[in-house]
Amino acid sequence: MSGEPVASLEGVARRFEKGGVPFELAPTTLSFAAGTLTAITGRSGAGKTTLLHLLAGFERADAGRIQLFGRDVTDAGESALARLRRERIGIVHQQCVFLDHLPLWQNVACRLVPVGVPAGERRARARAALERFGLGSRLDRLPRELSGGEQQRAALARALIAGPRLLIADVFTRLRGEGVALVIATHDAVLEQRADVRVRMVDGRVAAAGA
Repeated sequence: MSGEPVASLEGVARRFEKGGVPFELAPTTLSFAAGTLTAITGRSGAGKTTLLHLLAGFERADAGRIQLFGRDVTDAGESALARLRRERIGIVHQQCVFLDHLPLWQNVACRLVPVGVPAGERRARARAALERFGLGSRLDRLPRELSGGEQQRAALARALIAGPRLLIADVFTRLRGEGVALVIATHDAVLEQRADVRVRMVDGRVAAAGA
């Protein structure tokens, strides 16, 4: 593990309503290093997803600063954030979303289309990514033909196909040995024990953080 900082939150806070109920993420300071796995834990509604959305640029902070890859992105425009997500950040949502009319390889390789990667290379890279998760024989299957576990593995392949330096996920992953900073929201006690850093959220606050 190189320990190189990949992302950081400095006093980041967020206030909004969820289902008509006010929610507040208290000022939060965390950093995420290359080659490390950070497990974000806590009960439903504790603020895990909000923290991940802020880190990925899906939500804006009301206070504090956010840095990604050595750059302050707190006030970055939507197009710049979208480019970062496309080129340098892998994101795996809890609910795996696919275009069900397209074969699996096209779903996995879809993030390569905007950067002009030719179709033949997209298919080859999709095959390599899927083979890492035991799905090399599923290239031309439709997503609905996969089991739930296979869909999660396919979502991980899609998130990693562009070689991101930061992976943000709501599901289990074992991929931290390639210099990628992994930030995962989880209820999995085994994964929490395997993490390099554990962050426990309670009512919008970091209750504990450490190795």
